Amino acid sequence: MSETSWSQRLFGGFRKTSERLSSNLTGVVGTAKLDDATLDDVEDALIMSDLGPSAAARIRGKLAEKRFGLEITMDELRLAMAEEIAEILRPVAKPLDIVAFPRPQVILVIGVNGSGKTTTIAKLAHLFQEDDYGVMLAAGDTFRAAAIGQLQTWADRIGVPLIRGAEGGDPASVVFDAVKEATATGIDALVVDTAGRLQNKRELMDELSKIRKVLGRLNPEAPHDVVLVLDATNGQNALAQIDVFREVAGVTGLVMTKLDGTARGGVLVQAAEQYGLPIHAIGVGEKIDDLRPFDPDLVARVIAGVA
Repeated sequence: MSETSWSQRLFGGFRKTSERLSSNLTGVVGTAKLDDATLDDVEDALIMSDLGPSAAARIRGKLAEKRFGLEITMDELRLAMAEEIAEILRPVAKPLDIVAFPRPQVILVIGVNGSGKTTTIAKLAHLFQEDDYGVMLAAGDTFRAAAIGQLQTWADRIGVPLIRGAEGGDPASVVFDAVKEATATGIDALVVDTAGRLQNKRELMDELSKIRKVLGRLNPEAPHDVVLVLDATNGQNALAQIDVFREVAGVTGLVMTKLDGTARGGVLVQAAEQYGLPIHAIGVGEKIDDLRPFDPDLVARVIAGVA
């Protein structure tokens, strides 16, 4: 997909978010001077647009530092906000690079059921394929037949091998078989699906701990990445999941999906500001190429509504 069409896709995907920010900013600026009252209104608009109190206060502070007392138009305000949002996002923009040696790089993918986890695994595999890496998938969510079936469908569609076990079987043994097979066949990246049950944190923690133990026996460096998939339509709830999964699974990075279905795209900024975890990629649709590495400057512009 060309960069232009991805930009257009993002602008479309974030439309609800940028429109929400626009509507919250309505009446804030004509060609007013940027005084304390205007800055208060800007800060409130950013908070109401899900960027969060900390990011909003930071952006307000930067605007005051650079522009206080000067006249500012709405276009200038948008540009200034885009720059400050980008400053927050740039430190966390980190592609999921395949660097492990010896291979394979083992990537555990976690997230609640319904977050788009299984589809995201296929899309990540597709991204790796585009960079000419060999990819294998492992169906570590053995408790849902639907999850195994869905992963098999995607694996067949994109032409990658899938290691799977019996429904209700031991996820650690599936992962063990997958690592052995990936190592033997020289696969670059092994992407592992895991159970999305959060009702019983202890059960999930035990399961992931067992998977880690098995991995450690075969490759002491594995898992190299623990990627949490978040559904942006969940807004603040998505952020609460970061807290839980960081504690349970030792999350090393994030992928945010379904940004096209929500006015809450601002949570991306809040996640960056609050947690500082790498954001590897974002998704704006169901198609296989609707997930792309996270571009902080482009995302900042689309949130601020800068064409």
